[in-house]
Amino acid sequence: MFARVSEITGPADQIDRGIASFTDQAVPAIRGVDGFVRAYLLVDRGTGKTMAITVWQSEEAMRASEETADRVRAAVTAETGATGATVGRYEVVVSEPAD
Repeated sequence: MFARVSEITGPADQIDRGIASFTDQAVPAIRGVDGFVRAYLLVDRGTGKTMAITVWQSEEAMRASEETADRVRAAVTAETGATGATVGRYEVVVSEPAD
């Protein structure tokens, strides 16, 4: 599996708006891309920093989703007044389910 991690910092008072955008826009858009496994959104309400993680069945699936991810990230960033988006791509080498 592979994961794309997008880190965005914005105004802390816009966190709830960002959560809604992720839930209402980002997840439905990427859910339709072949190879999608799951998505996580982590937030720090104090600093306004967010981290979106999407997990993909293969590197090819992750790469095929890039255009959609770029479009959605730009929309959410503009909507919340966030800046400084950084994106990393990683191979998932350990994934341990809960017992």
